Amino acid sequence: MASKRILKELKDLQKDPPTSCSAGPVAEDMFHWQATIMGPPDSPYSGGVFLVTIHFPPDYPFKPPKVAFRTKVFHPNINSNGSICLDILKEQWSPALTISKVFAQSVLAPSAMIGLGYFSYTNTA
Repeated sequence: MASKRILKELKDLQKDPPTSCSAGPVAEDMFHWQATIMGPPDSPYSGGVFLVTIHFPPDYPFKPPKVAFRTKVFHPNINSNGSICLDILKEQWSPALTISKVFAQSVLAPSAMIGLGYFSYTNTA
């Protein structure tokens, strides 16, 4: 089941890739992927290139993939070893979610920081 689902997600990614992201298997291991995320414009990550590893469990999609940044990044949802603390990769995971949907809710987007001690400041002086 997991292999078929992962292969389908890979084909979907190749057919309709998410903006500023690419991902695929490492060598021939369909359960281990590497992704590249470009820092979104108008964000503190603009111009950055971030490498991410994705490990799919044998019972995927019923359990979430483990997603971690290999590139060091300062972000309230990413710990010092690169692990992502995002509810959709933990207790809010659903088999209806896909890697593409995870990328669409990229933790590097400025909106991902709202509600976590993040505030927007506009100088009006």
